[in-house]
Amino acid sequence: MKYLPFLLLLLAACGKKADETADKPAAAPPPRAPNEVFLNKAQLQAAGIELGTFTRRDLGTEVQATGQIDVPPNHKVSVTAIMGGYVQQLPVLPGQFVQRGSVLATLRNPDYLKLQQDYLQSQARIVFLKQETARQQILNDEDVGARRKLQQAASELRTEQAAAGSLAAQLRLIGLKPETLSATSIRPSVPLIAPIGGYVKAVLVNPGQFVNPQDVLIELVDRSDLHLELKVFERDIAKVKVGQDILFRVPAQGASARPLPATVFLVGKAFDDDGRTVSVHAHLHDTGPDAAATAALLPGQYVSARILTGRTPQRTLPEDALVPGGEVSYAYYRVKIDAKGSTFRRFSVRPGATDQGQVAISPLDKLSDTTHLVVKGSYFLDAERSKGQGGDE
Repeated sequence: MKYLPFLLLLLAACGKKADETADKPAAAPPPRAPNEVFLNKAQLQAAGIELGTFTRRDLGTEVQATGQIDVPPNHKVSVTAIMGGYVQQLPVLPGQFVQRGSVLATLRNPDYLKLQQDYLQSQARIVFLKQETARQQILNDEDVGARRKLQQAASELRTEQAAAGSLAAQLRLIGLKPETLSATSIRPSVPLIAPIGGYVKAVLVNPGQFVNPQDVLIELVDRSDLHLELKVFERDIAKVKVGQDILFRVPAQGASARPLPATVFLVGKAFDDDGRTVSVHAHLHDTGPDAAATAALLPGQYVSARILTGRTPQRTLPEDALVPGGEVSYAYYRVKIDAKGSTFRRFSVRPGATDQGQVAISPLDKLSDTTHLVVKGSYFLDAERSKGQGGDE
């Protein structure tokens, strides 16, 4: 019994030590790098992680460009009045198709009456001067009249004929046919004729409004020669040649829209002063399976394009290996494997052309061709990495 106090003290000490151990928090796991993620064997199997290496394939090199759907300058017309006048009739609407020579508007002005009057009076004077010249010629031939009078009559006839020719040209400019004019057919209004066939882009006046010769009344666009006008940066312009193929999209149609083809037919020879870019023009393909989509395009629509400049061997990865991240994408490679699982590290790449599920990439980190890359399951890894970072990238 003499050892009983000693045993009680020993048991109390052990109990105290056990309580202190229970109260002490567990040691935190060692921190990992922000771009690394660890998966145990069960997670690896569940995620279906597959490893591979870079492959090299002959893929098309390309130049990225932006621009718009456009038409040649002679396919865009701003219709103005040669002589000012009041808008009497305006039978067209924006978006309407008009044939060349059709009436776009009717203008009214008293000056039109005066111009027709002057022309008819000039014509009448020409008749008189022709008769007077003929009389003076007869008198001159018979040595009865003065030769000076014959010369004066001939000079006045030529002067009046020139004036009549000028008046006739002015009448044609405002849309009247001088050969059909008579004293009983003078009219105060003239038609405004469409100089080209096309669609009415804009109507900028109203009936009753007075318009001056410098005012644009109507804008017409002929869509028969749609083409691309792209802006290519200085660093890329040397790669662009006439005859190269282009694939372009209209962002307004959505990301799922099929890319449409075009072909470069003109490369500019001067830089724009503002953005240090060069204009590149391309013909659209208006036949084949893309004809209907091309016909639906509108001048002025914004486009993003890829100019296919050639083919060269490039490092590639499957599309499933890349996680989009804005200007760059991300992929993963294995850095460590042990009995517990594997550690992977994320790296940045710049994606390029895509061909049959393979994406040309340019790693922003130096990696050898034998690096063990994740070719399937990158999205799972990225989700696990984000959870480890509290959802932060």
